[in-house]
Amino acid sequence: MKIGFNEGCDRYCKEHSVLKDLELCEQYGFDFIDIQSECLERDLAAGMYTIEELGEWFKNHHLSMLSYNALCFFNMKETQEEKDAVMAELDEIIRRCQILDCKMIVVVPSQNIKYHATRQEIREDAVAVIKEMLKKVEPHGIKLSIEFCGSPGMTINRFEDAYAIVEEINSPFVGVTLDQYHFHAMASDWAALEKADGKKIFIWHLNDMEDVPCGAAYNTDEKRLWPGDPRGCLEHKRYADIFKKIGFEGDCCTIEVFRPDYYELSQEENVRTAAEVTRAHVEKYWD
Repeated sequence: MKIGFNEGCDRYCKEHSVLKDLELCEQYGFDFIDIQSECLERDLAAGMYTIEELGEWFKNHHLSMLSYNALCFFNMKETQEEKDAVMAELDEIIRRCQILDCKMIVVVPSQNIKYHATRQEIREDAVAVIKEMLKKVEPHGIKLSIEFCGSPGMTINRFEDAYAIVEEINSPFVGVTLDQYHFHAMASDWAALEKADGKKIFIWHLNDMEDVPCGAAYNTDEKRLWPGDPRGCLEHKRYADIFKKIGFEGDCCTIEVFRPDYYELSQEENVRTAAEVTRAHVEKYWD
């Protein structure tokens, strides 16, 4: 099992930069990185480097880019202008992915929409949008990974809903990002995961979290913890056992936490700690 680093872990550390993340991730033994769009946009706007310079870095190092994380709020758009904006953003992400040799784009559902849509309406809309996106990414060999987000305001907030969309589209280029925090935060169905095809789970985000009520307003990303923290409540062995049983082929777990305490660390200390806890998790549950 290879290990990956998501920039959510350290995006607000002092003097953070994507290029420094690349160097630190390689130094501390990560195989992959999820580059966060927020971090990349911030650095490009500041003129710290160009997307082409990042592409050259990858050509000369071991570290690879697992995913572009993410195209946010892709579904349930009300106007043609809003829909066109999503597709224009996708075009730019595809351009960047080609330069960075990235073959995966995470797509995140919209939140707090005005229209009181049913789950069926949301599903139908997501299927239609993803099918249009597929026309753009498939010629480049780029996959789309739907990340359900475990918050009451998200349009797709449970595993079984995201998986149903993936099943209906039924393309090798469309799968699910399963984040352990998100799975627990809105009480996704373990039985649905046990019946899933592991080949349709493209990305696995590793973390732990405080034992707070599912769906509570204060159950936010800030409650995440490094895996192995004694305050954590997630069933790590259960995740690992099911992933093995259903044939998960991602061959990588990517650490993703968004804890304010961890942003107080230096960028190097954050990446080093992330590598240590991720490696310890893999050794405990996978080797």
